[in-house]
Parts: sequence; C-alpha cells; structure tokens
Amino acid sequence: MISKDLLDIICCPLTKADLVLDGDSLVSTDKTTRLKYRIEDNIPLMLIDSAEELSMEAWQEIMKKHNKPFE
Repeated sequence: MISKDLLDIICCPLTKADLVLDGDSLVSTDKTTRLKYRIEDNIPLMLIDSAEELSMEAWQEIMKKHNKPFE
C-alpha cells in the first residue's frame, strides 16, 4: 500500500498534477491526459510510456469517488 506521506509528495511525471490512489493504481487529476499508473509489489510504476490513458467517463468516476474536481 502506498503511504499517505508518499502520496503527498509524488505527482504525475508528465503534467506534475496530483495523483489519487485508486485500488492498485495511481490516477492523475489532470483532465487532459487522464493517466493511470500501475502499482506492482507496492511500487508505483511512474513511466509515462507505461501509463494507461483513461476514458473521460472512467476518469470522471474516479475523480468523483475521491472528491476531486472533474468538470
């Protein structure tokens, strides 16, 4: 599990946007890129080329769930 302290200091490597922990991944709060980074063996894989771009609908649902702006 990613600690709150680590989550407070890491950001999206592409946009520098905040990240939210969603299950076994970290999701960028940046509406334009909507990147999702996997976590494997408690290690966030923060490689831009390995990130998944979420659909707008999937990204908005995650942002709603974590009380983040999504408009």
